[in-house]
Amino acid sequence: MNFQWFVIHTLAGQELKVKESIEKRLKPEEMTEFVREVLVPMEKVAEVRGGKKTVTTRKLHPGYVYVDITLLDENKRLLDRPWYFIRETPGIIGFVGGDRPMPVSEDEIKVIKDQVSDAEDQERPKVHFDLGETIKINDGPFLNFSGVIEEVDPERAS
Repeated sequence: MNFQWFVIHTLAGQELKVKESIEKRLKPEEMTEFVREVLVPMEKVAEVRGGKKTVTTRKLHPGYVYVDITLLDENKRLLDRPWYFIRETPGIIGFVGGDRPMPVSEDEIKVIKDQVSDAEDQERPKVHFDLGETIKINDGPFLNFSGVIEEVDPERAS
């Protein structure tokens, strides 16, 4: 079997449901020989609201799920069983590439998996600021003051 990574386009907010549905149906529909892994890249995001820090998860690529699957035979023709297994999963719009999906390179998947493993170790601020950007303070002793971003310290991000 020739496993390759493909990208599936999903309905907004349905990425985790699609992943769970695929994983739950693998054994009953005898598809374990075709599907090896399903991936929804996520990262931890920190946000301060009302003086309290909350940490949530955010999808790195909203609307997309990555699947390590045998979809093409040795002659690059689509295999019907895995094709329809994925296409009939609720919440899926289709493969990126339509009727001729193109596999994602191993290098690209490695970069995505590295991003996910880096994100497990640390939280990223929810809001990204650029140097020189003007902001308005909406909490604390400097309420309603404006300021210019002179430095961004991702280590402190609190």
